[in-house]
Amino acid sequence: MNHLPLIIKREYLTKVRNKSFIIMTILSPIIMMVLAGVIAYLTNLNKDKVRTISILDESGLVQDVFKETKTTKYHKLNGITIDVAKETMKETSNYGLLHIPKNINVDSISKHIKFYSEESPSLTFINDLENKLNRKLTELKRRELKIDISKLEDSKVWVNIGQENFSGEESSKVDSVIKLIFGCAAGYLLFMFIIIYGNMIMRSVIEEKTSRIIEVIISSVKPVQLMLGKIIGTSLAGITQFVIWVILFGILTTVATAILGIDIMDVQTPQQQVLEQSVVNSGLNVEIQNILASFFNMPLLNVIVAFIFFFIGGYLLYSSLYAAIGAAVDNETDTQQFMLPILMPLILAVYIGIFTVIEDPHGTVSTVFSFIPFTSPVVMLMRIPFGVPIWQQLLSFVILIGTFMLTVWFAAKIYRVGILMYGKKPSYKEIIKWIKY
Repeated sequence: MNHLPLIIKREYLTKVRNKSFIIMTILSPIIMMVLAGVIAYLTNLNKDKVRTISILDESGLVQDVFKETKTTKYHKLNGITIDVAKETMKETSNYGLLHIPKNINVDSISKHIKFYSEESPSLTFINDLENKLNRKLTELKRRELKIDISKLEDSKVWVNIGQENFSGEESSKVDSVIKLIFGCAAGYLLFMFIIIYGNMIMRSVIEEKTSRIIEVIISSVKPVQLMLGKIIGTSLAGITQFVIWVILFGILTTVATAILGIDIMDVQTPQQQVLEQSVVNSGLNVEIQNILASFFNMPLLNVIVAFIFFFIGGYLLYSSLYAAIGAAVDNETDTQQFMLPILMPLILAVYIGIFTVIEDPHGTVSTVFSFIPFTSPVVMLMRIPFGVPIWQQLLSFVILIGTFMLTVWFAAKIYRVGILMYGKKPSYKEIIKWIKY
């Protein structure tokens, strides 16, 4: 008799009715929301902070470039030395002192500009000062060399290389960025899902093994059915939890934005601000229309279908390995020696995706690892947005499913013997003997 549906139902209901599962399902998005809200609130506080900067321009060349804003005030010092300015600064609450020395030429000035402050200034603030000074000193240097600035500006040419395949389909740099984001998001989501819910399956096996319930269950259920039931049941519970998290987070985000006036999605780190400034300054500002066009240029149907199949295939493959580890040990402490061989292919897949697929999605390394079953769920998902032939996707998926079935067969053998072994830490040699039984 096939008991698999009953085992799946039992495993699913056991998980979703567990108090810790219910509590964490509700609390996790709330905790994340509170943390995001605190970060957003603190970020807004920093944005509203007014800084007063003292400017001592002994050269008299650049002080006119500093224009006051809502958050930055400039106090210009004249007729005093740098030593006196430093002493004056100690008696005030100003943010810092910018000193531009008097030198014989622009090159010498640029090498001796200093900013004095009691505390280390922020990266974005220093970057903003440098940009202002760079523009002004560059203009002065050009005048010093008697360069016609208007002609120099007119002579600039911006090159934007169009991309098109031999079939006439156009693309752009933005397309590559969007594809990269989707590929990395899919691979990372699978990676995290395997780690979180794979461990849940492993703990479930260990708990039943240590409570001796498994001795009763195994008398009427085949080990392979019991293992598959745990994998599928726990997976469904994980999907349920994930869907609830998405819904709750969406509701909480809407409520927080409407009531508290805090936009969680508007939080920016200083590093992001620096990146944005560098993008703007280099003339690579991307319009929203181009991003939307790049999004719809992707093979969306192919990406979605492939994501579903490779996500399920990859998760089932690694879940069977986690279940086998749970059957081989008596407690979670003993799992450490077996976790590294499982995690290494996952970590390798992520690194291959980030450092190889991004640079050359159709290269030899990317292609080979997209067929290796222990790395293909991540690497192939990162490659597909860049356009992968259907036959390669099908071949990779067939290899993945075949490896899963083979892994289930081996894991079931370990499961059959391991679930009844107590009080002894198994070695790799003993596990190989269990497979031979």
